[in-house]
Amino acid sequence: MEYIPNIIFAIILILGVGYFARNINKLIRNIKLGQAVDASDNKSERWTNVVRIALGQSKMVKRPVSGFLHVVVYVGFVIINIEVLEIIIDGIFGTHRIGLEILPTSVYGFLIGSFEVLAVSVLITVVIFWLRRNVIKVKRFLSSEMKGWPKSDGNIILYFEVVLMCLFLVMNATDTAFQTMDSGNVISQFIAPWFEGFSLDALHNIERVAWWLHITGILVFLNYLYFSKHLHILLAFPNVYYGSVEPKGKVNNLEAVTNEVKLMMDPDADPYAAPAETAEDEVPAKFGASDVMDLSQVQLLNAYTCTECGRCTSACPASLTGKKLSPRKIMMDTRDRLEEVGKNIDANNGVFKDDGKQLLGDYILNEELWACTTCNACVEECPVSINPLSIILDMRRYLVMEQSAAPMELNNMMTNIENNGAPWPYNQMDRLNWAKEE
Repeated sequence: MEYIPNIIFAIILILGVGYFARNINKLIRNIKLGQAVDASDNKSERWTNVVRIALGQSKMVKRPVSGFLHVVVYVGFVIINIEVLEIIIDGIFGTHRIGLEILPTSVYGFLIGSFEVLAVSVLITVVIFWLRRNVIKVKRFLSSEMKGWPKSDGNIILYFEVVLMCLFLVMNATDTAFQTMDSGNVISQFIAPWFEGFSLDALHNIERVAWWLHITGILVFLNYLYFSKHLHILLAFPNVYYGSVEPKGKVNNLEAVTNEVKLMMDPDADPYAAPAETAEDEVPAKFGASDVMDLSQVQLLNAYTCTECGRCTSACPASLTGKKLSPRKIMMDTRDRLEEVGKNIDANNGVFKDDGKQLLGDYILNEELWACTTCNACVEECPVSINPLSIILDMRRYLVMEQSAAPMELNNMMTNIENNGAPWPYNQMDRLNWAKEE
């Protein structure tokens, strides 16, 4: 009978971690539906970005108020959860505060005391975040794409954090042995008097209930991440590593187009000869992207990493001037479509069955794509190196090169370049008339 709690704990732990691992495998599979990307270059710069941007939160604090609040929650929540190691060991082996047997009392007390201070800091910060979302109603949280589930998700994660921090403090406050030790109970000593009228057995039961709810809540929180925008807690690090290290204004060239241009400029080339490395029955390359499978794996990782903070949209000149474009929505739509494709694969024994939908048209409209000024403001603002512009450009390429569906103004410009060698509708002989003296 004495081992039943340990067995129950082990079962809960295995189920929680197992379900999380299953979802992570599904996430990796979905990301691999995209086109492979070679990120073997500039490794030192990539690791520097991880330390500076993902770990150091350097881009987050560019907006000091929200940045500072986020750092408090980030640091507090991560460090406090170090205690989960102790809880897991205690749960499996039936010990109680195993850290006291391994560490000196003063060291253990310092750690737990730090955790308690951070827990209160997280609680205060979470309340401020909730007020910003629901009372102050910061404008970037009120966009049309933030209705329904995205809005609820933002609040649910805050409630999760409040409950977990409170359980941690109650667990310490009702642990009579810990309170008697009088080391590390920096905050819980002020909560302990709330339970003065309870018997020792009642205090023990409250402590045990808080302990069980705390670890179970952490496992639930872990598995909730897959369905939440807060997946960035895990993905921010690989996303920053695989993020572009090229200058932001640089646009990649399509190899297929480059080869065509080279062919046109080579007077000795045979236009009817296929490249030696191309098989006769090979399907011609698709220009641009119309669905998530056409995007790169990094772009799909971007979509899963997006935390819907709205910094990109709040800095987008197209959005600020009332255009339909929202870079945040581009990322959310890409993630939603990718999830839809993943569920399709799950329902069809690992094979995607054409559902008659695609990212372009069913999720993202042409109007949104052409509203973009390619200014890179969204890329610059993102605190975790997400690049909505790259998706916009790839989908524009598809519209222009596969569907000839560019706006009239752009078609006129390209026609002028083709006929006159310049964007303007002037004969080549008249192009320099503006420079002549009158």
